[in-house]
Amino acid sequence: MQGKKIYQEKLFSDFRLSDRVAETNFYYRLKSVLHLDFLYKKTSTYYGRSGQRSIDPVVFFKLCLVGYLENIISDRKLIEHCSMRLDILYFVGYDIDETLPWHSTISRTRQLFPEEIFEQVFIHILEMCIGKGMVKGRTQAIDSAPVKANASMDSLELKVPCQDLEAHLAAVRHISHRDQEVFRKAKENKASEEQQSITATKQELKSIESRNKNWSKNQDRRPGANNKGSRYTSNKTHYSPTDPDARISVKPGKARKLNYSSQLSVDTANHVITDIKAYHADGKDSQYMEDIVDRVQRRLWKSGFQLENVLADTGYSSGEVYAYLENKEIKGYIPPHGTYKGGPDGFEYIKSEDHYICPNRAIVPFKKVFKDYRTQTLKKEYRISSKICRDCPLSLSCLGKTAKEKKFSVTYYREEYERNNARLATPKGKVMKAKRQSTVEPVFGTLTQFMGLRKINTIGIKQANKVMHLSAMAYNLKKYLKFTEKRVKSEAKALAPLFFEKLVLIQTLAFILSTQIFEISTSIFKIKEV
Repeated sequence: MQGKKIYQEKLFSDFRLSDRVAETNFYYRLKSVLHLDFLYKKTSTYYGRSGQRSIDPVVFFKLCLVGYLENIISDRKLIEHCSMRLDILYFVGYDIDETLPWHSTISRTRQLFPEEIFEQVFIHILEMCIGKGMVKGRTQAIDSAPVKANASMDSLELKVPCQDLEAHLAAVRHISHRDQEVFRKAKENKASEEQQSITATKQELKSIESRNKNWSKNQDRRPGANNKGSRYTSNKTHYSPTDPDARISVKPGKARKLNYSSQLSVDTANHVITDIKAYHADGKDSQYMEDIVDRVQRRLWKSGFQLENVLADTGYSSGEVYAYLENKEIKGYIPPHGTYKGGPDGFEYIKSEDHYICPNRAIVPFKKVFKDYRTQTLKKEYRISSKICRDCPLSLSCLGKTAKEKKFSVTYYREEYERNNARLATPKGKVMKAKRQSTVEPVFGTLTQFMGLRKINTIGIKQANKVMHLSAMAYNLKKYLKFTEKRVKSEAKALAPLFFEKLVLIQTLAFILSTQIFEISTSIFKIKEV
């Protein structure tokens, strides 16, 4: 007989949330292992002693973690989503008839707590992973990725002094007509006077002017040149009043955007994130390496690990980085830039004398150490006398048409470069390169696509740092629960070491017994002979 379900509200019902959530559910298992009670003491100083009760700090962090576990970056959508999920309500400690906090409460509490609180929660979760044996600590893979800021390129404004900058841009007015007016102007200018002031030197302004000309020649007449982000902009001449900490950056093949740089360190044993932090997107990766390694090494040292190897891509290559890692007694596996050369082609370097020998066997001596204003790196200059080059038969091909003497510069850290290159050429170096690519790049892909790090939904670099820490916490927690599940399934493997220990003991006893039998039989044989 056909059935028909008729729904009718009950006046009374006997309902327990824990009975409705399966023990195998992700959030059910997470609730049993994630204990954040230490937050009550850590956050007590940020509240007064009277007034309305705030949101529970533990509930706040659990709700934030749910957002990144569910790939939800909107606080409003997060609360709507949580209210419809029984397992999430059970995880955060709310009953089915209790009202969750307002979405604005999540935003205000995120601003209330400083970065240190988020970092302490991240370290707590990292220590959970260490306690499960998921971290080895010896080798760390470091990489970076731009994360879109919560600001539009259309809101960019020119830095002051306006009269000088407008005169400079007037010379290349054809690059973009949008410099004369501002679209989608910000309601409030949150930039300080320092952030609104132009900091570019005359040399930098000249290079910006040349890039503007190239931009106008290559882009201004092409289809789509009037679209968002089509004008040439620079962090030296423009700033965002919406989010002054955001910086203009670009990846090959993609449009220029306001971004933050997310610097990530991953342990190569089980792909656990050991460090993450937000930096300005206009800086080079190599500038942040020392800060990253110091923080990771200190964190691992407290847990009893010693950092031995650092893996990174070419963006972290610099002589200062190589020298810093060697001083720390850490082996770096960082490919150098393609522009690196140990000297001109055909020139032989004599290390003991610190000079070069040209193809005509003349000595090119060292002259001075200087700082390159463009790259801000130390270099060594080598120069030979014009008298020697004048009579050289190779002068035309070596000097060209205008130069009268051979002069070139080499990085101050040439020896560090050479030792790094030799290390990369070994079989272990090739293995380390493949390990870096298979470790940190998939982690970044997971964070940006599935862990809410595709965009920063807050304003300011401090708030962006909190967002990145929350995304990394969610990732580590997911790895933690998967790792414990594997350990439960492979309990038989844990018995293998005990089995082999017993086997070795039996073999040892058998050897001792056979030796004694041999000695007894030998003595009996001798007695019979007598």
